[in-house]
Amino acid sequence: MINLEELNQIEKNFLNELKLIKDLKQLNDLRVKLIGRNGLITNYLKNLKDLTLEQKRFLGPKLQELKIKIENFILEKENELEYQNLIPDVDLTKPAKRLKLGHLHPLSLVEIEIRKIFSSMNFSVIDGPELELEYYNFDALNVLANHPARDVQDTFWIKDSIKDKKTNSRYLLRTHTSPMQVRYMENHHPPFQIIVPGKVYRNEALDAGHEINFYQLEGLVVSKNITLANFKFIIEEFFKRFFKGEKIEFRYRPSYFPFVEPGLELIIKYHNKWFEVAGAGMVHKHVFEYVHYNPRDFQGFAFGMGIDRLAMIKYKIPDIRLFYSGDLRFVNQF
Repeated sequence: MINLEELNQIEKNFLNELKLIKDLKQLNDLRVKLIGRNGLITNYLKNLKDLTLEQKRFLGPKLQELKIKIENFILEKENELEYQNLIPDVDLTKPAKRLKLGHLHPLSLVEIEIRKIFSSMNFSVIDGPELELEYYNFDALNVLANHPARDVQDTFWIKDSIKDKKTNSRYLLRTHTSPMQVRYMENHHPPFQIIVPGKVYRNEALDAGHEINFYQLEGLVVSKNITLANFKFIIEEFFKRFFKGEKIEFRYRPSYFPFVEPGLELIIKYHNKWFEVAGAGMVHKHVFEYVHYNPRDFQGFAFGMGIDRLAMIKYKIPDIRLFYSGDLRFVNQF
C-alpha cells in the first residue's frame, strides 16, 4: 500500500506536469490520469476497503486532501487557459489605433455657427414644417397666382393632396423658409427678431450650383421704426463674425422679391471674389395685412441666405452635390 512519501512524490510530479500544460486537452489528460474514473488517486481510494482500520484512518484523509488539491489546481489552470484563449495574439508594444469617432456634417457645422452668431444678437431660432400649404408658401407672401415660381418646374406639389379646410390650399414641399414669416406673425406680436434655418425643395436641374433640396436661412425683424439701416448693421456684423474677422467688402443692389418692398441683394467680396449671398428688403405691406398687422404701426425687414452657399464659400467647395453624396472622403475632411 502507498505511503506518505509516495503521496508527496505524486503531488510534486503533478505540479511539475501542470506547469508544462499548454492547452485544455493536455489538462484534461492529466486530470483523467490522476482523478478520473480509473485515475491513480481514484484507484487508491477504491482500495482503502482492503486496508486495516488504522491504515484507513491515516491514508484516507491524506488521499482525499490530495484529490481536492489536484481538483483546485486543475480548475485554476483551466480558467487561466480559457482566459488566454480570449486574448488575441497581438503585439502589446505596438501603438494603438486611433478610435474613429463620428463628427458633424459641414452643413451642420455651418448651421450651428450661424445659430450662435444670431443668438448672440438676441435672435430667436424658429423651426417650421417642410410640408407646407400653398397659402403660406405663396399667397400670404404676396406671390401672385400667375407667378412663375408656382409652376411645376419649380415647385414639388403633393399629387392629389387634400386641401386645407382653413385656407383652401394645396400641399407642397416648401420652396423657401419664408412661410415661417407669416406663421410666426400670426401668433406673435412685435417686437421680435427671428431666424428660421431649414431644408427647402425646388425642382431644379442638378449642377454644381443647384440641388433639388438644400438648406436656407430666413431672417425677420419687426418693430416700430425699423429701417434698412438696421438690416445693414445686423447683416454686416453677421458676416464679419462668420468669416472670423477676415476682410470683406459689401455691396447692395436693387432687386425684386414679392414679399418685400423695396428689395435688394447683398454681394460680398471675399478673398478677391464677389459672391451673391443674400436677398432682403422691407416687409411688404400686403404681408402685414395678411397677418392683421397695421403697416402704419409696424415696419420690418426680412432676409434669406443659402446655408449650402455659405458653406461652399467658407470651405471653398466647388460643387453643392458633394454635400449630399454620402462620400466619407469628403465628409471626413471637416
